[in-house]
Amino acid sequence: MNQRLLEPIDKTAIAVIFVFSILIGLLVWGSDACGKDCIFHTGPQVSNFSWQNKLVGGEDRAFILTFNRPMDRRSVEKNLVINPPLPGQFSWSGRRLAYTLKTPVLYGETYQVQLAGAKEKFAGSNDRGEEIQPFVGEFRSRDRAFVYIGSKGEEKGRLILQNWTEQTKTILTPANLIVFEFKPYPQGDKILFSAAEKSSGDNALLTLQLYTVATGINQSKDRQVTPEIELILDNHQYQNNKFDLSQDGKVIVVQRVNRQNHNDFGLWIIREDRQPQPLGDSPGGDFSIAPDSKTIAVAQGEGIALLPLQPDAEPLDFLSKFGRVVTFSPDGSSAIMVNYNKDNPELRYTRSLFYVNNLGVEKELLNLEGSILDCKFHPNATHLYCLLTKLEKAEEYREEPYLAKINLQTGEILPILTLPEYQDSKISMAPDGRGILFDQILTTDLVSAVNVPTDNSGKAIVDSRLWLLIPSSAKVHHIEKLPLAGFHPQWIP
Repeated sequence: MNQRLLEPIDKTAIAVIFVFSILIGLLVWGSDACGKDCIFHTGPQVSNFSWQNKLVGGEDRAFILTFNRPMDRRSVEKNLVINPPLPGQFSWSGRRLAYTLKTPVLYGETYQVQLAGAKEKFAGSNDRGEEIQPFVGEFRSRDRAFVYIGSKGEEKGRLILQNWTEQTKTILTPANLIVFEFKPYPQGDKILFSAAEKSSGDNALLTLQLYTVATGINQSKDRQVTPEIELILDNHQYQNNKFDLSQDGKVIVVQRVNRQNHNDFGLWIIREDRQPQPLGDSPGGDFSIAPDSKTIAVAQGEGIALLPLQPDAEPLDFLSKFGRVVTFSPDGSSAIMVNYNKDNPELRYTRSLFYVNNLGVEKELLNLEGSILDCKFHPNATHLYCLLTKLEKAEEYREEPYLAKINLQTGEILPILTLPEYQDSKISMAPDGRGILFDQILTTDLVSAVNVPTDNSGKAIVDSRLWLLIPSSAKVHHIEKLPLAGFHPQWIP
């Protein structure tokens, strides 16, 4: 009786298996053999675009197009159109095309990637097949924006976000805090800053705490983000001084001094979701985190120690020739350093600017009697922009600041403009290379100037101007004064 019940089920199962086997066979055979009019046919097309609907920044330097068929590569390269144009170079791996940009994307733009007219290529044959199905992809670059510290009215001492793409200005920090230093996070979504309560008065520099604030930049247009302050490091047991933020945004290094024991001072490390801990025997002087986010360069004695970002770790290297790291290239393969020429009697009162890379190259760029205030690489790492001073030997010694462009390939130095009465200035290079921001500040020694920001020497900042320089391949550069009252401007990455 059981055998009779199972027989119809068995027959049905066998029939179903047979039908599906035929269908699968038709699909496999038909997709390649039955021609473009066959219902099973799928023509050549882009199956994936790695930047589709993505928000990209200066660190994003290549996208990938994946095809469902082997393609005639020349026809693809000839017909690929990017608007606005992005110069780049092609490389292939099977059905994947990588397009590597020669220059960063321009911020504040919407890009289209179009491909039509390209043809597939048959394996083992020079014949070209069907044209690709027309493809249109789209991605957007981050907003063009920067942050600065306000110097007048209700903005005095507060972080201000200027978004040029959206044509908006936002005060990020509350009125009760005076901001002294800040670093944007790599995605521009947050700012790390040191600040003191206005009520601290003359003791502001001794009571700094570290905070973060959300910027709301590059968010969805229908999502309003309210700046939210989060305390990262308090000042209860230690005084917090200089700090730096790693390029990946996951590590903070702070120079701290024990309030009860001033012999207890040095660098502390703060990792995501972990308690702060001392780095060990690394008091040193000036420091900066390398772009690999794993190494820190610390001025120690007569040189620069390269230390891993691990407590009590042994130094990786010691650069006895140099006394200061000015800046790193965006990819971390090179750095700009200063040699104070203490070992050379003929150059004792001068300092030299050096280009150093990870291949062992050490190239002197210039030697001067003035000061090297700041330098920044162009995003393409072909040029360097430096804020320098020239020593004027008149009735009294006086340093006159000026901005210069240095060609790292030829060594040519081009002074761009002089900057009279500039103090404690820094420059900030736009991540797409389209602008250099810098400031001009006026300070005072008056004791009554309380509840205002100060420069690195502790002098009160009572007025300031912001300037924008547009880099050019020519010898003439455009410069304009911005209608903003503030100082220490920094571009959002």
